[in-house]
Amino acid sequence: MTWTTSEILYLAGIIGVAVFAASGALAAARKRLDILGFILFGTVTGIGGGTLRDLILHVDVFWVSDVLYLQVCVVASVLTFFIAPHFLSRKKFFLWMDAAGLALFSVLGTAKAYSLGVDPLVAVTMGTITPTFGSVIRDILLGQEPVILGGEVYVTVAIVGAISYLALLNITQEATLSSLLAILIAFMIRAGAIVYDWRLPKFSK
Repeated sequence: MTWTTSEILYLAGIIGVAVFAASGALAAARKRLDILGFILFGTVTGIGGGTLRDLILHVDVFWVSDVLYLQVCVVASVLTFFIAPHFLSRKKFFLWMDAAGLALFSVLGTAKAYSLGVDPLVAVTMGTITPTFGSVIRDILLGQEPVILGGEVYVTVAIVGAISYLALLNITQEATLSSLLAILIAFMIRAGAIVYDWRLPKFSK
């Protein structure tokens, strides 16, 4: 069976939503919420950024036109509710789940926007919003500092993933290969930030 580029990107989008939903549900687990709390935070994290992207681009909101995304959020959140006790003792598991979602959505958000014919700068902006906005909502609702305001390399990863995709697409003219490589690049940078505590320099007087 040969998969088309659109089919591969669609599958990657489903996986990305599931991963981000699981990361949002794990955040709910750390606050010891009930199963409805898991579903709420999993869904907000899974589809929040993509929702804002589609509203800005004036296209059909992806989970409204394809309810599978919403279903995936619910299923991933419920599954996380039952398996979370096995992972909460591993402090960085949440970070790795979030890193995978960040890498996936930064590229997929860019790819979707660019396919609509927008300016490359707009595509990069959409690639930055898609993986970060859901996390911002999650953190605000949980009463904690949004991860994008911390000193960790986070938004930078989304920007690098977005730019890498456009650069590779221009070189290879192959959307699938460009997506996979850009996702890998973004994930490796985020992995380095987690393992080696990479941080951008802060402003000082």
